[in-house]
Amino acid sequence: MLEQHKRLDGNCKTVLAKSVGVIDATADTVFEVILSTDQQKRYEWDTLICDLELVESYDGHYDVVYGTYDSKYLSRWHSKQDFVFSRQWFRGQDGTYTILQCPAVHKKKLQVPGYRRAKVNPSSWEIRNLNTSMPPNSPRCLVTHTLEIDSASWCRWKNNQNSKFQRSIPHALLFQVAGLKEYIAANPALHHENATTVVHSKISDASISSAEYEDEMQDEFYDAITADSSTSDEESDDDQKLVLQEPRVKLKNISWAITTLALKRTAAPDLSEELNPHVTPITIPSDLHGSLRKGKDDNDTNCWDSPTGKGFKIRGKNYLKDSSKVVGGDPLLRLVGVDWLTVDKSVDRIALHPKCLVQSEAGKKLPFILVINLQVPAKPNYSLVLYYAADRPINKDSLLAKFVDGSDAFRDSRFKLIPSIVEGYWMVKRAVGTKACLLGKAVTCKYFRQDNFLEIDVDIGSSSVARSVIGLVLGYVTSLVVDLAILIEAKEESELPEYILGTVRLNRLKLESAVPLED
Repeated sequence: MLEQHKRLDGNCKTVLAKSVGVIDATADTVFEVILSTDQQKRYEWDTLICDLELVESYDGHYDVVYGTYDSKYLSRWHSKQDFVFSRQWFRGQDGTYTILQCPAVHKKKLQVPGYRRAKVNPSSWEIRNLNTSMPPNSPRCLVTHTLEIDSASWCRWKNNQNSKFQRSIPHALLFQVAGLKEYIAANPALHHENATTVVHSKISDASISSAEYEDEMQDEFYDAITADSSTSDEESDDDQKLVLQEPRVKLKNISWAITTLALKRTAAPDLSEELNPHVTPITIPSDLHGSLRKGKDDNDTNCWDSPTGKGFKIRGKNYLKDSSKVVGGDPLLRLVGVDWLTVDKSVDRIALHPKCLVQSEAGKKLPFILVINLQVPAKPNYSLVLYYAADRPINKDSLLAKFVDGSDAFRDSRFKLIPSIVEGYWMVKRAVGTKACLLGKAVTCKYFRQDNFLEIDVDIGSSSVARSVIGLVLGYVTSLVVDLAILIEAKEESELPEYILGTVRLNRLKLESAVPLED
C-alpha cells in the first residue's frame, strides 16, 4: 500500500511526499535490501536507478554512493543522468531503522563525460517491526519513504495538465516502497532471513503494535495529495503527533475507552515524596546563571528556557500492564543556568571548576544540584552544561535518591532522555526523533557524586551513531528549537507513573557564541 502526504514548508518552500507500505519481512531484512548496491538485485525492485556504486564508507553508519538513472526512463530528455548522494543510518533502541539520503559532492566522482549531473531529492526511510497476531514466523514491518520536492515543481505538476507528476522522477522514487513489497513477496527466502550487517544498538522497548497502523495494513492506494496544504507532515506522522492525540484503536466498549483515555491524560505522579517533605523549601536565588542567557520570549534566539513537560510522553501508572503513556507534568527540578562552552578536549567533572555555577556562594547553599554535561564532538569540541536545582534535600527513600547515590550500573539502566525538535528542518527531525533513549546504554556516561551535587558527563562522541546525528544537528543548529526532557526510567510498579526531572529548550543556538572554558 502506498500513501502520499503533502506538506508546504513556509521556510524552505518544499513539499514532502510520503510512501507507506507493510512488507512481510523483518526490519533488518528490508534495511539490508535498501542499503545494498548490488545492481541485479536493485533493478528487481527499483525501476529508476540503473546502477549504484559505493564510493566511500565512514564509521559503519555513513557512506557516499554514485549512481545513474535508467536511460530508458529518461529517454524523453535525450540525456544520461548520474548523481552522487550520501546516506546516514541509525538503529533506535526499539529496533527501528532510519536512513537519511542527501545530495552530495565527492572528489572521486566528479562530472562524467556524456552524463548530466542530477541533484538527488533529500529523502528518508523509516523501517519498523510490527507486532501482529500472525504466527511468530511471519514477520512484518512498516516502511515509510519520505521525499522532499521543490514546491515550484510541485505546483507545476499540480496545475499543468501536460506535466504529469506520474511521469516524474520523484513519483518513481516514491514507488520504490511498492517495488520492495513485490520484490520481497517474490523471494520467500527474504521473509525469514536475518540481516548480517546490523547497526549495533541495545533494544529496550517492544516493537510497535500493528493495531496502531490498522488502516495502513490494507492493500489499497490512498492519495492525499489534494489535502489541505496547511496539513503538515508532522501532523500525519505518528512519531510527530501532539502527545495529547491517542493512537487509532477500535473501541469495542465506548464508555470504558473514554474512561481509560481520560485517566491516561490526567494521571499525574505524586512528587511530594521525592524531596524531603519535612524540610521547608528554600527560595532558589534568581542571580544564578551560566554563560548562555535565558530567553526573554519565544522569539528570542541563542538562549535557553525551561518548558513544561506537556510536550513529552512518559510512562503512565498502568504502563507495565498496557504500555500506556501520559503527558508529562512540571519538572521536579528547576533549571537555573546553562553553560555553552568550547573546549580543546572533553572535560569531565566540570562542576569542580572554580567559575562553575556549582562553586558559587549561592550554588554551595542549594540543597541539591543535578549537573548534566553534554560533551559535543566537533571542531572545536563543545560542552553544553545544564544545572538543575532542588529547593529541598532529596528524600532518602525516593527513586531519585536511589539514582543519585546508586551504582553506575543502576544509573546507566535508568538515565533517560527524550528529545523533540520543536522547529527545524524535517530531516533533522527524522534523525533526532521523539523516542526516549537510555543514554547510559547508548553512549558512555560518567557519574561524579560530591557534596550537594551529582554530575553526569555524557560522552556523545563515544557512539558513531550519536556522532553522526549530532553532526547533522550542528549543521542546522541556528534554525533549530530543541526541547529535551531528562528523567529516571520507572521499571517497577511502585515507581510509576514516571516524572520528569528537568527540561530545557535551546532556541537557535549560535556555535560562535560558545565561550572558552578557562583553566
